[in-house]
Amino acid sequence: MQLRLDDEDRQVAFGEALGRALMGRGRLHLDGELGAGKTTLTRGILRAYGHRGAVKSPTYTLVEPYELHAARVNHFDLYRLGDPEELEFIGGRDLLAEDALCVIEWPARGEGWLPTPDLVVRLEVADHGRRACLAAHSDQGRRVLARLAADPALADCRLAREGDDVS
Repeated sequence: MQLRLDDEDRQVAFGEALGRALMGRGRLHLDGELGAGKTTLTRGILRAYGHRGAVKSPTYTLVEPYELHAARVNHFDLYRLGDPEELEFIGGRDLLAEDALCVIEWPARGEGWLPTPDLVVRLEVADHGRRACLAAHSDQGRRVLARLAADPALADCRLAREGDDVS
């Protein structure tokens, strides 16, 4: 699934839709270059569960836990991770529990230690906004994609795929 996100408001709205579709569970990997909007997307995801405060990337602490009424969300930023084994020392196995939603920026830095994600979102700078490319890696991820495909709030930001009828 590919989406066109024309501005920051659209990116946050997509994050809210993604948060609803995830239903407070799973492992979400966010890929993209610096400035692609991974933390902005995370802000939208957290809004889906009622968080209205600031969201900053936990670059130095590696993880920021959010205990919200509707979900437990662990926001990881692995950009400064020196070795994937460092995740073991910060209690990574407990933080990646099945009953939480784990949003992981820079997941390649944890390769070999992180479990397989349910969903990967790749963000790319495109024109004046962003393009989000989503790929499922589990049954949970496929259910999330199906919920997003049925979400009318995202209808105007879907990109036509080759072979789709756009008339």
